[in-house]
Amino acid sequence: MIPGRSKIAALAAVGRVLARELAATAALLVGVSLTVFAILALAPGDPVAALLGGNLPAGAERDAVYEALNIPKTWYGQYLSWVGNLLHGDFGNSLRTGQPVAQEIVASGLRTLFLTVGALFVTLAVAVPIAVYGALRPDSRRVAVLTMAVYVVSALPVFWLGYIVIFVFSRQFGIFPILSASGGEGQMVWLYALLPLLLLGLASGTLSEAVRHLREEVARVLNEEYVRTARAKGASVWRHAYKEALVLPVAEIVASKIPFVLGGAIIVEQVFNWPGLGRLAWQAAQDRDFPVIMGIAMAAALVVRLASFAHRAVYVAVNPRASHE
Repeated sequence: MIPGRSKIAALAAVGRVLARELAATAALLVGVSLTVFAILALAPGDPVAALLGGNLPAGAERDAVYEALNIPKTWYGQYLSWVGNLLHGDFGNSLRTGQPVAQEIVASGLRTLFLTVGALFVTLAVAVPIAVYGALRPDSRRVAVLTMAVYVVSALPVFWLGYIVIFVFSRQFGIFPILSASGGEGQMVWLYALLPLLLLGLASGTLSEAVRHLREEVARVLNEEYVRTARAKGASVWRHAYKEALVLPVAEIVASKIPFVLGGAIIVEQVFNWPGLGRLAWQAAQDRDFPVIMGIAMAAALVVRLASFAHRAVYVAVNPRASHE
């Protein structure tokens, strides 16, 4: 094939892949938004009534209130109105604070991003050494003890363990500070994130699955024929095996566990009064703040989709032949 044409064909293939990914992302966001909006519409309570302190009149007076606030009366009309505003980059304003939803999500999302990325780093920092050591010494008693400890910690309820950690480290020893329930922006110091970060990284259930999956993958790869050949030739085993044994499984764990870490962040942020997306979602659900709930749902769906896309990119980078699949 002519080199110029081969490059054009490769670019065309990449373009088709990107177009397919963008179409799948758009379909996912539409499905998530429609499902969440329908659930909110069927849930008890009225956001306008919550905005007016629960004193929403009935009948014609209720219709007049909706007309004055420029809110469609039907849920599907409200959904179409929300989608139209979203296409213009407007996520709406919070019913509770009156602030733009996008502004609140960005401010809270940065704190949740710090918490979740740090928690995943803690998980991998603990899981990778245990998994590698367990794959190299499968019959070791030390490995059995470490694995049992990991499963016990992962099995403990996060909210219960969170209160225990607060009582021991903050109330008894005074080592780590905890944000007060009324703590706001000015009180934010990243030192407050250490306890929730460690708790989310060790006790969200992700640690035990990461250890098990990585241990199985490392053991499998070390028994592959090309690794045994490299060992027989005296070559570095890990130089040949680290991509398939660690890079790919780690990317898969990060991509698959981000939804669970985000779900655990809701509980952890509430326990530690951490002003992130989880706590914002909790407050929005209590206040029937539908614009904030919809914005958080879309942001979470986009993050999960981007994590899946990053996983595929890492897989193709490690195994270029997968680009033809």
